[in-house]
Amino acid sequence: MSYIVFALKWRPKNFDEIIGQDTIVATLKNAIQKNRLAHAYLFSGPRGVGKTSAARILAKALNCKNGPTVNPCSACPACIDIAGGRSLDVIEIDGASNRGIDDIRTLRENVKFAPTQGKYKIYIIDEVHQITSEGFNALLKTLEEPPPFVKFIFATTHPHKVIPTILSRCQRLDFRRISVMEIIAQLERIALAEKINIDKKVLFSIAKSSDGSLRDAESILDQLISFTKDEVSLEDVISMLGLVEQDTLFALTDKIINKDARGALELFNNIIDSGKDMGNFLTNLIEHFRNLMIAKITQADPRLIDLPKEICDKLLQQANAFGLEEIFSAFNTLINTQEMTRRLESLRIPLEISLVKLAHDKKGSNLNLTAAKYSKNPGPVSIEKKPSAPEIKKEDNVSGPVVQTHFASLDNVKSIWRNIIDNLSKIKMSAATYLDEGIPTKMENNVLTVSFPMNHSLHKEALERKENKAIIEKIFSELLDNNIRVNFTLSKEVAQKNSHEADSFIKSALDTFNGRVIKEE
Repeated sequence: MSYIVFALKWRPKNFDEIIGQDTIVATLKNAIQKNRLAHAYLFSGPRGVGKTSAARILAKALNCKNGPTVNPCSACPACIDIAGGRSLDVIEIDGASNRGIDDIRTLRENVKFAPTQGKYKIYIIDEVHQITSEGFNALLKTLEEPPPFVKFIFATTHPHKVIPTILSRCQRLDFRRISVMEIIAQLERIALAEKINIDKKVLFSIAKSSDGSLRDAESILDQLISFTKDEVSLEDVISMLGLVEQDTLFALTDKIINKDARGALELFNNIIDSGKDMGNFLTNLIEHFRNLMIAKITQADPRLIDLPKEICDKLLQQANAFGLEEIFSAFNTLINTQEMTRRLESLRIPLEISLVKLAHDKKGSNLNLTAAKYSKNPGPVSIEKKPSAPEIKKEDNVSGPVVQTHFASLDNVKSIWRNIIDNLSKIKMSAATYLDEGIPTKMENNVLTVSFPMNHSLHKEALERKENKAIIEKIFSELLDNNIRVNFTLSKEVAQKNSHEADSFIKSALDTFNGRVIKEE
């Protein structure tokens, strides 16, 4: 007998074997038991989560000799033929290659013929979104009023591409991505049954790389067994898939916490030398900071992070080294890196710049800040003052004390802007990072307006918090020798200015690293 790959060998044969889709299984079972089956279903969801398998099982449940039943026997001729793809009453159609109006007209003509063996004639159309608008329109009348013995089951990964008139005639069931822990559990069952010696860390790496697709995970496991000899090791899966280990993400984040920019670059260089995909690395790093955010807010609830408990515990420990705003700031930096990679051919340059930015120690500042350091009373601030605006005094022959009535100007603010950011970074790095994205746009009666692009509402809200605003106004007041108040606003005009600044930054990066722009989108 020829070899059967895991994805086919371990394909679910009944409703109870479907992994991770409990709600959909319950819905279909209830519909069968109560005889309330729709004439057309749309199964939507990511690849490899069980849409086509569920369609075949539903077909077996309807055409089994004991059917309709929620427990098809898998032994009668109808069940065997459906499982083997040989049934004349269950027609599986690939929407990508049978998408035109002529194909749909043929289907429409064949619909009228009664089933040859079972109770129902069932059409399973995979990737139904590929059918043309003309093809859909030709199907509308048949789909709305099919013969009583006909059922349609559509499957798609892109339900938004299915025209509304088709959607309105179907009962839609949304399949979800399968969780990492559910995939690990299924892979463990397969490994045990196949007598495969494999470490749980390997299964975790496979599950993470499959992005919620059980079929992909089973295919990767199958490939690994062919790739290795006796025992599948973590090094094997990392080598084959080019993955970045979870331990590496923790180690790199530790470099950021400890402000070890050199160490971060050396670790990144090792990642590149080992053949890892830099795009995957960036995605994994963004996801790691997402997990840190969830861990900090929920005390590392495994249900929300979807990782083994020991990793959740490490995430919580590392998350406690950050303030929540600092995690948001890291997100912004990494997302901006993704934007920059669209402008440059090389991924390495933007990633190196971002890692240095995250891990660079600005004059002794430390990212490892705790809530206790975010005191509402910032206390005395050691600041290098710059000369304030010229003073306007009363004439000497005027009686009474000398009164200072000068106001700071916008030019004064712009001239010390970098000094403001540097001093603020010594007290609160996250606030300095946010403020650095703004532009001073107006100064009137010692009230400064700092403007941000429209999509930077997070920056504005963070800086408007009482403790942050108090620190910022204190620094401005001492540097300008005035009682300064600061307002934050969102402005469409600033987006255009920041775009020019981004171009300058990219040019500077290119000059620094001897790079050049090959192609602009």
